[in-house]
Formats: sequence, C-alpha cells, structure tokens
Amino acid sequence: MILEPQRESFDGLEGHITYLNCAYMSPQLRASVAAAKRALSRRSKPWQIAAEDFFREPEESRRLFARLVGGDPDGVALVPAASYGIAVAAGNLRTGPGGRILVLEEEFPSNYYAWAELAERTGAKLETVRRPADHDWTSAVLERLDGRVDVIAAPNCHWTDGSLLDLERVGEEARRAGAALVVDATQSLGARPLDVRRVRPDFLVASAYKWLLGPYGMAFLWVAEERREGRPIEHNWINRAGSEDFSGLAGYAAAFQPGARRYDAGERSNFILLPMANAALRRLLEWGVKNISETLGLLTDLAEEGAGELGLLPVPRRRRARHMIGLRLPGGEAAGVAGRLAEQGIFVSARGACLRVSPHLYNTREDVLRLLDALSRELRR
Repeated sequence: MILEPQRESFDGLEGHITYLNCAYMSPQLRASVAAAKRALSRRSKPWQIAAEDFFREPEESRRLFARLVGGDPDGVALVPAASYGIAVAAGNLRTGPGGRILVLEEEFPSNYYAWAELAERTGAKLETVRRPADHDWTSAVLERLDGRVDVIAAPNCHWTDGSLLDLERVGEEARRAGAALVVDATQSLGARPLDVRRVRPDFLVASAYKWLLGPYGMAFLWVAEERREGRPIEHNWINRAGSEDFSGLAGYAAAFQPGARRYDAGERSNFILLPMANAALRRLLEWGVKNISETLGLLTDLAEEGAGELGLLPVPRRRRARHMIGLRLPGGEAAGVAGRLAEQGIFVSARGACLRVSPHLYNTREDVLRLLDALSRELRR
C-alpha cells in the first residue's frame, strides 16, 4: 500500500527544507518529541520513578522491536550503538588461525574495526569482498564463502549507495558452510522488511537514529536463541538475575536475566531515550515497513530515472533497496556538489563518488524533482 505524505508527523521540517538524507539522521517524529518532553518532566521528579520503572519501558522496547523483526522479546538486547552490538558479536564468535572473516569493501567503520581487532588477536584472516561493478553484492559474497569462513559481517544494503545484499540467501549458505552471520541493519531496518526467522542471523544490530526514526545514542541487538548464553562485554547490576529487587542487590547474583538481556548495556533504562524510541517504533508498526518501502521506492525510482537522463550513474532498481539510491558522478566531486545543494536547502550525503539520496515519508515527488533540477544546473557549471 502506498502511504500518503506524512510531513506533519515530523518535527522541525521548515517549509523551504528539502531533506533527502534520512540515511544520515532522521528528523524526530512529533510523537517522539512529545514523549521526550513528558519524560524530561518526569525525570525532574525522581521520587516519582519507582523500581519497576527501570524494567517497564525496556520490556516494551523489546516487545516492539521483536514485532518489527519477527522475533521474540527474549532475543532483544538494548545497547547504545551499533558498534556495541558488533562488539558483543565479536566477543562471542569463534575464529582463529586459518579462519576467515568476510567484510564488504567500504563497510561502515563500526562493522569493520571489531573484526579487524578479532582477526589480529586470534590469527584469523580478515578478507574484504570487493565492490562488484554490477552492484551484485550477494554473488560477490557467496563467491568468497567456503568452509574456512567463520564469520560474515554484512549489512542488508551498503551504506554508501543502497546496493542490496540478499540476506536470506547469504544466511542459508552461511549455515551450510558453518559460518556465523552478523548483520548491521542500521541502514535498512524500519524502511525495508526483514524477518529474523527467514534470515536467521546469529546477531543483528540496528541504531535507532536513522530508519527507526528514534533518538541518537540507542540501538537494538537481536540475538539468535543459540547465542543467548554467551558472555556480555560488560557486567552491570541490571542484567543479573533478581535485579528487580533493589533491596537484595548487595547479595550479588551469578546468573543473568533470561535471554539476550545479559547483553544489555549499563544504564539501559534510559528514562528519556527509551520513550522516544518506543514512540517511533509504534509509528513504524502503524505505517507498516512494507508500505514505507513501497512508498519510498516511488521516490528513488524517480531519482533513478531523472539522474540517468542527466548522465549520472544511479544504482539500478534491481540491485538496490527501495528506500535509498546512490547517484555516481562520472567525474567525482560528490562532496562539492552536496555542499552546494545544501546551500540551496537541499540535503543529501556525499559518500565517496556517490550522492546518496535517502527520502522518507516527509518527502514528495516535488522534493525529488527539485533535487534533479538543482543537479541539472550543477552539471552545467
């Protein structure tokens, strides 16, 4: 179903702003801003915050995120960033001399550094899957997959240009080869349907501040059932069994809270960020991720068609996510062009030689046409 424009649902979008940059950071929903104001007011009166409040909102977060990915709440950990979730994964997967870890070329640093460190520490080999000329990341990854691969670290779509990786197929082949699959879904979750029952990742993480429309400083980590008895990367009071009883905290518990809760970061009961994130998750579930994807696809298709007519090199529809498109400039200069567009109130990102265009439901056809018109003028400079 194609959704109607939802600009009025977002806060801070002045009339002259054409913001085609959700992959950078989403505007906040008005519902999230209202939730933050209520939360700030409540936080100012700590005597009104009871022990059960440290658990109520986090459990709601687990329920909402589990619905979004097709999993169960016990599989959800609350962490502050994608890098934290990747660190949890790297700390709980085995590799060593002779083992291989696959990452994509130009992968986002948060899904690279932990694997580079793991390879150096264990003697495994970190291998980069080179960017395919035809944008077919799936085939490029599978060509490198064999029984020596211990870990595949991959996104659902490449953060620079939206080019796709078929996670269901990669996950199936990874299991057949005995490799773990770790997914950074930050640049797709919330705008592209994903079902952990079909992909079956070992670990999947997504920051909240992009396509999940949430606040900065929060992320969600999904953990497969067979990985929920691992070792957390920190030890805090709230992920231990019995932490609901504040009077007994000094008794020290050896056991953890059930499921993926053992991987929760300290101070996960953030009384400001969690209400904001939950408000955004509810709105995403209300709109429907499939509907969001189809609606945004109309805009990126328009961008692809118009960019091709201007002589740019867009990632073709069959190889990209519906919510994002990279427009490669034949002569480079993406950063300069993006800067000059911003001076006109048109916001996209420069990623390498690409202009990354990433609309959301606050955008319309007119926004894309304004971008194309400005690009046309730029190319005549």
